Parts: sequence; C-alpha cells; structure tokens
Amino acid sequence: MAKYLLAYASGMGLLCLIAGLSPVQALPSLEIADKNVTVNQDDGSYQKNDSHQSDLTNNISSKLLIANETQKNLPSVNQQQKIQDIGVDSAVNLWQPIIPQPASSSPTSYKLAQVTSVSQLSDVQPTDWAFQALQSLVERYGCIAGYPNQSYRGNRAMTRYEFAAGLNACLERINELIATATADLVKKEDLATLQKLQEQFAAELATLRSRVDAVEARTAELEANRFSTTTKLNGEVIIAGVGASGGAPNNSDSNIMLVNRVRLNLTTSFTGKDSLITGLQAYNFLGGADGQGSLQQSLGLAAPLLSASSARTSFEPQFPGLNVNTLSSVGANSVQLYKLLYVFPVANKLTLFVGTAAETSDAFPAITPFYGEGQESISRFGGLNPVLRVSGGTSGTGLASAAGFIFNISPNLDLRALYGSVNANLPEKSATEAVPGVSTTPLGAGLFSGSSIIATQLTFKPSSSLDIGLNYAHSYHEINILATGLVSSDIGALAGVAVGTPLTLNSVGGTVTWRLSPKIALSGYGAAIFVDAASNSVNASTTFTSWMAGIHFRDLFKSGNTAGILFGQPLYRTDTGGSAQLTPTGDNRATPYHLEAYYRFQVSDNISITPGAFVLFNPEGNSNNETTTVGVLRTTFTF
Repeated sequence: MAKYLLAYASGMGLLCLIAGLSPVQALPSLEIADKNVTVNQDDGSYQKNDSHQSDLTNNISSKLLIANETQKNLPSVNQQQKIQDIGVDSAVNLWQPIIPQPASSSPTSYKLAQVTSVSQLSDVQPTDWAFQALQSLVERYGCIAGYPNQSYRGNRAMTRYEFAAGLNACLERINELIATATADLVKKEDLATLQKLQEQFAAELATLRSRVDAVEARTAELEANRFSTTTKLNGEVIIAGVGASGGAPNNSDSNIMLVNRVRLNLTTSFTGKDSLITGLQAYNFLGGADGQGSLQQSLGLAAPLLSASSARTSFEPQFPGLNVNTLSSVGANSVQLYKLLYVFPVANKLTLFVGTAAETSDAFPAITPFYGEGQESISRFGGLNPVLRVSGGTSGTGLASAAGFIFNISPNLDLRALYGSVNANLPEKSATEAVPGVSTTPLGAGLFSGSSIIATQLTFKPSSSLDIGLNYAHSYHEINILATGLVSSDIGALAGVAVGTPLTLNSVGGTVTWRLSPKIALSGYGAAIFVDAASNSVNASTTFTSWMAGIHFRDLFKSGNTAGILFGQPLYRTDTGGSAQLTPTGDNRATPYHLEAYYRFQVSDNISITPGAFVLFNPEGNSNNETTTVGVLRTTFTF
C-alpha cells in the first residue's frame, strides 16, 4: 500500500500543481494536531486512541488510500477536507531510496533502486488501480524507486520519512523541468522593447494612474461616509391625483384630490441570510373614526364608522388618520413606524419571522400580477385576495404583532403560516366606551386575549407558467367588523347586530395566475368569509363572497410598461342565519360589480406614471347608489 500511496498522492498532487490546482497547495499547512486522534475507517470520524505513534501512522496511510480510491465520487473541496481531517504532515516526498520499515521490525539495510519503466516492477499489474499514476511518475518524471528484487510492495505501510523523501525527489524533478523549459523565456531584446513601449506610452500610463488614484480616493470616501455596512435603504414615494363621480343619491361629485404616501424601508442583515426590516411612512389621507375628509365619505359610500368602502385606492391605508388600536387621531404626513419585522432561517428549508408591526402580505407571496400598491392595480379590490385582508392583514399601518414560519417543502411547493395579535402591546382593555358596547381600545388587549388571527397559505407551482395559492384564516374580533377595508358592510358585518358583538371568522380563498406567454397572464381569485357571533347571547351568522378575473400585460407597447384589465364582484352578503339581516334597512339589494383598467408608463428605472380608472356598479350592494367612477393618475418614485 505504501508504494501505491506514494505514487498516487505525490503524482496526482504534482500534476495538479503544474495545472494550477489546489491539492498540493493544501498540503503544506497540514500537521497532526493530536497524536491520540485517529480516523474511523468507515465514516472518517475522529476517535481518541492511546496506541503507539507507529500505529497512528499506519492508520493515516490507510485513510489516505481510502480517500484516494473514493476521490472520483467526491467534490474536490470535500476531498481536500478529508485529507486535512486525516492530519497528514505535508513535508513529504517520494524519490530517494527508502528503507522499508515494517511496523513490528527494526530498520533494515535494503536500498531501493531507481526504475525507468513501470514494467520493471514485478508486483505492479496493469489492472491495479494505481497503475497509471505509477506509470506517469516513473516514465515522465523518473522519481519512483523499487526494491533490489524488482518489487514495489504497494500494499506495505509507509513511514513519514519515506513519504518526505519521495515527495522531495519529485518536487526537485519538477523544478528541473520548469527551469529547463523557461531558460530562454525572457531575452534582452524583449526587455528593450518593453522599455521602449513604456517610454512611448508614458502619458497614457500617467493618465491611467491618475484615474486609478481618483477611483481609489472616491471609494475610500464612499466607504467612510456610507450609510451602513449592514443596512440598505430603499424608498417609495407616491403622488396621485384622485377624482370620482357618482356615489349615493343626492350627493354632489367630489373635488379632485392630490394625495401622497412616502415610505422608507431599512433592511439590515447581521449574518447575510437574515433580515431586519424597519419601515417608516407618512401620508396625507384623512378619514378618522367617522370617515371625515375621505373620498369615500364624500361619495356617501363609506360606513358610518371608519371609512371602509369599495371606492378605496390601492395605496390608501385601511384606517387613514386614525390609530385604530386606541382610536386616537393621526395627523396628515406625520411619520409612523408601519413595519418592524425580523426574518431569519433556522434550517435549510425553514425560515421564521417575528415582528411587532407586520402584515400578512409581508409573509405570504402575492400570486396575482395585479398586486403592487405603487405600480399595478389602482384599487384595493384588485391587488389581493380578500382572505389576506381579513383582520387588518393588509392595513397599510403594520397593525398586528405577528410570528410565523416559511417552509419550502420543494421548489414547487411552499407552506407559510402566522399568528397575529392586533393589540398585543396593551396590558388590559379600556373601561371607557367610545360608543355603546365598544371601548376606546376596540380591538381588545394582550397577546392572546384581544383580536387575533391565525392564517396560512399553501403556494403551488405545478409548472413555470402556473401559480396557485390557497388561503385559510381563522380570526377572533372583539367587535362586529371584518377588518378588510374593502366594502362599507365591513363595519357591522352581522347586519342588524350591535357593533360591540364579538365575532369569529373562518375565511377560505384561492388565487390562480396562468401565464399564457411571458408577456400575457390571466389571473383571478375567489373567496368566502363565514362570520359567526362569538357571544352566547347572540345567534347570528353571515357569509360573504367575492371573486375577480383579469388579464395582465407586460412590456405593452414599450419595454417595462404594464397594463391590466380586471372585473369582479366585491365582498357581498350571500347568506345569513339567526338574527343577522341579509339586507341592511334602507338598502335595495343588488349584486355589486367592479370594472378596472390601468396602464403604467415606465418613464425611467425609478419613475413610473399610471393613469387608470375603476367603475363600481351597484356600489356597496345597493342599487340605490349611482354607478361610481374613480379616476387615478399615480406617479411613483422608487429608490
């Protein structure tokens, strides 16, 4: 074994050295760190051993042979690591006559003779696994010796001295070959030519030198003044003109509004794989507890409390001008923390996240191409499945404290889930009532005792052109609301039941996107929300349904531009039970519909302009309301 090992270890190492590879380069730093450590022959694991040093040497030699025999099935990095783990001293070589020393005997006086052909070694056969390595070392480099009886004894153990002597001989031979091949590589005439070229291009070289110096100085300045080594800043600014007509009977058309929303996101990574997301925002939308100052209230389409309505734009917060946790007001363009979330991997396929200001859309991937508050659909209806918006899941203000996981089952299958609590930062519910039966902390208090939600999404991609998302959510609400912000019946979800009645909601939905081509996609969703009174004193239930279908275009007329046309039914009561009313008093029941079209011009990499409009038929499920049109001209700046 020793001779095979000598041939293979040094020969392959030296050939890799000539080719610029790493096996020989890895050897010089390798030493045996612990004389009492050996390697398990089956799995390469370390074990403590109190045996004699010569036994350790024999074990090391056998492990090298095993590592070499299996190298074809190991990546080169793993192969080097196995050699390092074995602990081979690298100052070893293979050419000088070596005295064989069996582990159980004293040194002998036998000397080895240099051979010029591998055929001179009587015990080396062409079928041996190391035959080609021996042949190369003998006939190309001449650094293999045999015993006087023309044997090689390839299965015998070797000593460290033998390995050192043989490797040194082969290295000297390689140096001789290199010196011979490069003796006339550089001539005096070549040096004179290089000097002449240097003189002729002195000005150009000086210019390049000054440019390099300037770049280095600029780089040093940027490094000294950069924002952070661990944090990246990105932002989005939306400025939009919004106008509308129609609405409730006897209402005059609203004035055109100019609104804005500014968001700054700081993404910090401590390990390179985790992310701490901190989001700040300011906006000038109004609404407050009674909806005053909002577009939907001016149209007469908002609920008496808050400003829930189907006439809402995509980039408007769900509770504008209001901190819904405590019913305190929020001034226009005041800076708020709308996102604080930490995402970190714990295993190859498992990632966890936790935060005190989070939204469902932070954790669940959007299946529909219409999602993008500053880039795509201009309405709240078109962006996401309503199930994702239940319980303020996409409030736009980081309403909930949440924790959950992301499990990548396979490249085509992804499971995510979260638990969210709305008023987790409050120790107890307020005793003061804002309205009868509703306290000034209407969503309750505590991590597990207030309004909360458990939500999950299974994302399936059976092909490169088809995406499917399935959603389920179970919610508990302290008051009688859906908290989606999508329609006016969101407030008083159980019609005819007191607003202070707690609810349980079970919501199911599915979203599908089918890319007919790289530039055209069909997308749609369906949702059902089953609402039940959670109070023992009230027996009431209601079912809401919604659906949407649309076609999305990419690179329409010009690269980077997108467009969308979509149609569907906003949330609508389709069934009731107990004391809940199907149609609120004064309404003329009719199925509502939503039709929308928009086109986004990508002016530059950082600026886009999106004109669009959506039309509401039978707004809020009441045919008494006039057909309503909302027009939007949105400009988005990203950086």
